[in-house]
Amino acid sequence: MRAFPSNKPIPPSKMPDLKSVLGEAVGAAFAAEGVDQALARVTPSDRPDLADFQSNGALAAAKALKANPRELAAKIAERLKGDPNLASVEVAGPGFINLKLSDAALARRAAEVAADGDHAGAAGVAAPRKVVIDYAGPNVAKPMHVGHLRSSIIGESLKRLFRFRGDQVWGDAHFGDWGFQMGLLIVAFQQRHPEEFLKAERAYHLGLTEADIDDLEREYQRLITLNDLEAWYPEAAAKAKEDSAFRDRARRATAELQAGNRHYRDIWEHFVSVSRVALEREFGALSVTFDLWNGESDADPLMPEMLDHLKATGLLVEDDGAQVVHVARPGETRKKKLADGSVIEAPSPPPLLVVSSEGSAMYGTTDLATILDRRKSIDPDLILYVVDERQAEHFEQVFRAAYLAGYAAEGSLEHLGFGTMNGSDGKPFKTRAGGVLKLHDLIAMATDKARERLREARLGDDLPAEEFEAIAHKVAIAALKFADLSNARTTSYVFDLDRFTSFEGKTGPYLLYQAVRIKSLLRRAAEQGVVECPIAIVEPAERDLALTLDAFSTAASDAYDKRMPHLVAEHAYRIAQSFSKFYAACPVLAAPDEATRGSRLALSAAALRQLETALNLLGIDTPERM
Repeated sequence: MRAFPSNKPIPPSKMPDLKSVLGEAVGAAFAAEGVDQALARVTPSDRPDLADFQSNGALAAAKALKANPRELAAKIAERLKGDPNLASVEVAGPGFINLKLSDAALARRAAEVAADGDHAGAAGVAAPRKVVIDYAGPNVAKPMHVGHLRSSIIGESLKRLFRFRGDQVWGDAHFGDWGFQMGLLIVAFQQRHPEEFLKAERAYHLGLTEADIDDLEREYQRLITLNDLEAWYPEAAAKAKEDSAFRDRARRATAELQAGNRHYRDIWEHFVSVSRVALEREFGALSVTFDLWNGESDADPLMPEMLDHLKATGLLVEDDGAQVVHVARPGETRKKKLADGSVIEAPSPPPLLVVSSEGSAMYGTTDLATILDRRKSIDPDLILYVVDERQAEHFEQVFRAAYLAGYAAEGSLEHLGFGTMNGSDGKPFKTRAGGVLKLHDLIAMATDKARERLREARLGDDLPAEEFEAIAHKVAIAALKFADLSNARTTSYVFDLDRFTSFEGKTGPYLLYQAVRIKSLLRRAAEQGVVECPIAIVEPAERDLALTLDAFSTAASDAYDKRMPHLVAEHAYRIAQSFSKFYAACPVLAAPDEATRGSRLALSAAALRQLETALNLLGIDTPERM
């Protein structure tokens, strides 16, 4: 299952955005007045009608220097007045410095965005890193459901964003393919097909030929389907809770599997293979991909080495028959109520359970061994875990144990928790019957609604049926992904398919429509022989669009630093809004002269490039037409 594909990042753009250029200029002006450059922060203006950017650092600097803030701001402003990127520099209020960009600077920047094919004007990181992103967490025999949606969508977007910024990134599905659930499935298979199971057992004991192995593989393919696994697992899990004999059989089967029982390993491999085919199909429908399909089983060979090391370093200690690693620091405690009603001070976080009193490896054991495995195979600078916020304490335990053991550098492990997708009742989204909705069914629901929306809007009526279906699918995925990613990662949101699939408002379909509208404009321009010309910024709507394009670099950088893809989603929406205003105020093909037509066409092309780039970072594909 292990593979290391080529996943080299595309070299990021080296062109600085105008905000960064102004920041350097203002910093130099502050320094020339004997002021700490750290105070020379440049931000978008609170009053875009008065200025494009502002710097408020003179107030804090004046206080430190015991000077008059307005006088200090005036001196700094005077030093900036010769900057060719600025049309005006003015002091306002008690010492605010208002900065308005020149039309020439905005035109040059828009041209840079248009010419930057891979990054649309967004700068990359100064020092690229090796990064592993662990997301989705699919399991053998368990169908993908809505609970996997946020992890998959957020993780895919972060993978794209980190690679876009210049890091070398491995997206890892971290397949749940080991442990007690496998023993349950093996025993379930044995109960349903006892004759075939016994026949295979005898063949393994007697020694298998290649022909025997081929026969067994064909037999397993006939007897074990994905539908079988999905039905067997919940039944077996329920029976294990009620029937101690069944539970013990499953535990023995798990132990034999992990000890290398060849028959059980072959059955297990078929479980994994069947599940993976289905999971790849589900992820493919979401445009979610992985560089690694490593499972919990990949870390199993490292278990003996890890346990020996933990024992040798004194980290692994006995606790009530189990073996644990204490991760709480001195003084870190919380109240714990015991069975007899008494309350004690207990370590917080609790110790990491590594080996149970029954001798079994635990969930945390596998996670810790996986960190060691990744260090040996990739040696990443950073590992990000995109997992439900409710797992926060578990990851705190695992991370602390990894730091103590020397398996990772302090601060190199991050749990990126997220909120839940809820129904209208505010609780995690369920089916009308109260069950967990399968991801396949959710995508089908969204696609049905997308078809309906397209027909309501009379979009795609003239297209072949196959192309219409492909567009409906893209609209559905855009609706689901943008609805998720337009919310901050840490917040929960309410599932509202009617709102998500609308072509109006802050939605994925609206963004796709805007992208398609620009593509249609470019096609009509080509048919009319209109060609792109040097960009000139004259009208207010042109200025607004150019300023929006310049802001992409900051949006991508902030999303990267904060691990918050919604900042890219917000920017994508701003591009669409800004272009819509520009399109209404500044006719492109009906412009009065060739230079203006060509300039506005080039500005439209730059907007499309950046909008598609931003949507791609969100994992959203745009159709060519609707």
